[in-house]
Amino acid sequence: MSADAHVAAFIREHLPVVPVPGVPELRLHKAGPASGVGRLGDAAPYWAYWWGGGLALARYVLDHPAQVAGRRVVDLGAGSGLVGIAAARGGAARVTASEEDPDARVAIGLNAALNDVSMAEIVGDVTGGPAPHADLLLVGDVFYAPEVAARVTAFLDRCVAAGVAVLVGDPWRSPLPVDRLTLLARYDVTETGVTKPAGIFAYRAG
Repeated sequence: MSADAHVAAFIREHLPVVPVPGVPELRLHKAGPASGVGRLGDAAPYWAYWWGGGLALARYVLDHPAQVAGRRVVDLGAGSGLVGIAAARGGAARVTASEEDPDARVAIGLNAALNDVSMAEIVGDVTGGPAPHADLLLVGDVFYAPEVAARVTAFLDRCVAAGVAVLVGDPWRSPLPVDRLTLLARYDVTETGVTKPAGIFAYRAG
């Protein structure tokens, strides 16, 4: 059995399919108390849990499908694939999921199939390269640590300079580059049983 097939079998067996909090029209494989998701490897399985910015961004995309309809979309730091799946449901012409964790990339494919959509591509980290051939980047929960925020900010600056629009979802974590953001909407989201506000922002280069 290949590594990807092993991960897919583990996800199917141990991560139940549940409705997304605040986005009940979508369902994902998610870790529970008995999932033992850490057995998959050394990487922290961020993709297996709810993140507030992604929850808010998926809700925003489904509430405002004109933001994605007919556009080439990249879901940056895709995690479980939630935001990209919402974009596909909203009528995006093409959705690419970018995620550095190989286990997460397997989960994205499974979760997309659960929701009767497909990703045009599921790729690794793209933040070290040029702006992608896309119309819109959807960026949920990537400003969680200063060093990551610095790398992503530089990449988003390149994207905006190349004419790519950027929407960010985040629950106001401290590394968020607020000087580059315009608040568009606010949602109450539930990550781990705790409800908190999360913002949807348009990103502009510094």
